[in-house]
Amino acid sequence: MKPVLVFRFSPTEQPGYLETFLNERGIHWQLIKLDEGQTVPAFNQEVAAVALMGGPMSVNDDLSWRDPIINFIQAAVAADVPVIGHCLGGQFLAKALGAEVSDNACWEVGWGEVAVEDTAAAEWFGGLEKFDVFHWHYQTFGIPAGAKRVMSSKYCTNQAYVFNGLHIGFQCHIEMTEAMVKKWCEDSKDDLDAMSMSESVMTKQQILSDVGNRVAGLNHLAKSVYQRWIANAKLDS
Repeated sequence: MKPVLVFRFSPTEQPGYLETFLNERGIHWQLIKLDEGQTVPAFNQEVAAVALMGGPMSVNDDLSWRDPIINFIQAAVAADVPVIGHCLGGQFLAKALGAEVSDNACWEVGWGEVAVEDTAAAEWFGGLEKFDVFHWHYQTFGIPAGAKRVMSSKYCTNQAYVFNGLHIGFQCHIEMTEAMVKKWCEDSKDDLDAMSMSESVMTKQQILSDVGNRVAGLNHLAKSVYQRWIANAKLDS
């Protein structure tokens, strides 16, 4: 079975529910830990699919692995190998497709509703047109040429886009587990206290309220997205 490559940019931004999804289906996957100094491999036809996780850095930063990961994404897209990007990963996919990444009008942190803008794309989301997701970002991507914006929120117009029906980039985090949400809140509690004066940023207490049910709903949504993404992966050929 060909592997799914999962790129991690920060030790706190793990695959989360994506790991559960892949393991439950017996899908072979490999974690590339760029945050620990692993290098971006050369793309080859043995890659079944690609997942890009989040991170606190910017695609505009002078990162040693920035150009290699962009080149890898471009090669995967050219070979019709499905790519999914979460937050920073969605920004890297957008950058690889020629779009700009810039500061959002505000920080967006916590649980918030998003709306599906293109009804034809609702199949990615199990037919849902509105639902809550988890946000934690200060930048946003432009929509690449040839891509379709499929999701937006009150505080960030470009929440998700689909390119060629195979690739999807998110500004939000659909991969969250309850443990990840709690750890992010604990690690950033001082920042949250300062930022939550803004209506676009929840307090730690608000984020953790009913977190179990919120995460369960998010996992259900992510399952639909991941099924649509992996359906186009050539796992056995």
